[in-house]
Amino acid sequence: MRNNDGRTTKDGIRIYQQADYAGMHVAGELAARILDDITAHIFVGQTTGAIDGLITKMVEDAGATSATIGYKGYQHASCISVNHVVCHGIPGDKKLKDGDILNIDVTVIVDGWFGDTSRMFVAGKLPLKAKRLIQVTHDSLMKGIEAVKPGNTFGDIGHAIQAYAESQRMSVVRDFCGHGLGLVFHAPPNVLHYGRPGTGPTLEEGMFFTIEPMINLGRPETKILADDWTAVTRDKSLSAQFEHSIGVTADGCEVFTLSPGDKFHPTYG
Repeated sequence: MRNNDGRTTKDGIRIYQQADYAGMHVAGELAARILDDITAHIFVGQTTGAIDGLITKMVEDAGATSATIGYKGYQHASCISVNHVVCHGIPGDKKLKDGDILNIDVTVIVDGWFGDTSRMFVAGKLPLKAKRLIQVTHDSLMKGIEAVKPGNTFGDIGHAIQAYAESQRMSVVRDFCGHGLGLVFHAPPNVLHYGRPGTGPTLEEGMFFTIEPMINLGRPETKILADDWTAVTRDKSLSAQFEHSIGVTADGCEVFTLSPGDKFHPTYG
């Protein structure tokens, strides 16, 4: 059952109904399961294009639709961002090397509902600096999720992420943010991963959105490459990202994109 009441907040944020959570769970679980299943195909010598080809087939085999193929001209079922690529890395002929870390971002559409998630992977042996970056990024997302409950604000989410990441001497990318979703791919609000407590729109039951912090080992600044998609760190420092799709509940939140195989963290921890 879909939400037809059309209610939005004064900030333009759509409020979904209780029956809508089920559709989001189905779409979110599929996106998460695809990332679970792709884990076995991440290895030294593998190309990012081959990974994307497997993801494309997984989406098709599930009877779902890729939200990214054809989106603003993009032609792949995933974004694959390696090492100092912050986000929107385009799959291609690049071969993974020992110690490479990569974020894979997948969004699927199931019966009109959008499931959007990303997580980190590693090819070969995980270097210590990269391991710490991945852990801090994962924990930053979890700090943000902990701040999700009615009455809190989006500034509370951003502050929780920023305060933790910076306490670990890492930086939060400010050029990209999370977003509302549900029956659309991108909608209000912009979910910033930095901010001041008590600022921004107030969270209400029925809000659906992503939280997807990008954390850098170096400075936060990014630049877009000539392909108009790939974002990289200006100082070429390593970057990591984790993303969940969230629904605000009466007393907290539900995560729609939990890993069915408990593989959200690359060490399965």
